[in-house]
Amino acid sequence: MLRVSIVGASGYVGGELIRLLLGHPQVRLHQITSERLAGQYLHSAHPNLRGATDLRFTSVQVLESCDVLILALPHGQAAQKIETFAQIAPHLIDASADFRLADTAVYERWYGAPHPCPEWLTRFAYGLPEVNRERIREGRYVSGVGCNATAVNLALLPLVQAGLVDTHRDIVAEVKVGSSEGGNEATEASHHPERSGVVRSFAPTGHRHTAEVNAVLGLENIHLSITSVELVRGALATCHAFVREPVTDREIWRAFRATYGNEPFVRIVHEKRGMYRHPEPKILAGSNFADVGWSLDEQTGRIVTLCAIDNLMKGAAGSAVQCLNLMCGFEERTGLGFTGLHPI
Repeated sequence: MLRVSIVGASGYVGGELIRLLLGHPQVRLHQITSERLAGQYLHSAHPNLRGATDLRFTSVQVLESCDVLILALPHGQAAQKIETFAQIAPHLIDASADFRLADTAVYERWYGAPHPCPEWLTRFAYGLPEVNRERIREGRYVSGVGCNATAVNLALLPLVQAGLVDTHRDIVAEVKVGSSEGGNEATEASHHPERSGVVRSFAPTGHRHTAEVNAVLGLENIHLSITSVELVRGALATCHAFVREPVTDREIWRAFRATYGNEPFVRIVHEKRGMYRHPEPKILAGSNFADVGWSLDEQTGRIVTLCAIDNLMKGAAGSAVQCLNLMCGFEERTGLGFTGLHPI
């Protein structure tokens, strides 16, 4: 059994990692840390896991060696102690944004300060298996993924790979997101009377996940807008692009099948009728699936591609466990079979 520990396990992503790894047949959860909750049972932060284990939170100061260490810390904290963490386990997965960007100049542009340990950036493989599977499989260090970037990348990837999109025209991606993206620390904006019922423009321009989209798709003319909506879990990317030359719906089908036909966690949703004829994040809650689809306006050449995910799963913890499976030689779907609920 593989010994896996989680640093920063009291947050929402930490809770999802614990839930997944407790059900993973090849893993034994070794330690979970939280400075604030050290000594308390894990259900003090994650009540859905009451009775699932007798593990308690410990301090990071008493971390023992393990096979895989997963870091679920706020931005900036993993980088500050990366040398120490690397001595604890031969394999690291960092769920934060600290090591997602390999270019130091790009990191400084989007995060407003130089990276504290730039020599580590190129050691991390970007942790989206659909675009980086072989490097993840061969690597010792894997970064997390931005949930909004994941939805946009998976929505646009088939068009870019097939050369269907006009790369000389701007591409706009509007991502509607749930409140769990903000984490479990209460803020003025997350106070229920302020957050409930909103359709709030959170980042109309300048969202940091744009850098990940640029890096994955190799394009600089993609513009993200993020809107907070009445959801707890979920993200829906709606991406507006124009095709390079006239295409048919059948050709787009062919492009999506070529990209995702063998992907275990990406499902093509493109129906002519029915309430769920397009991707819908609500039915993906708790699952590692990404549902992708599109709509083509043949008169104007505009194509709208869509991707729905659970931001805590395919956008964070689920992808991390998928990467763990690849790194450690397990079947990629191990521990990730939950398909979501309907109705919910």
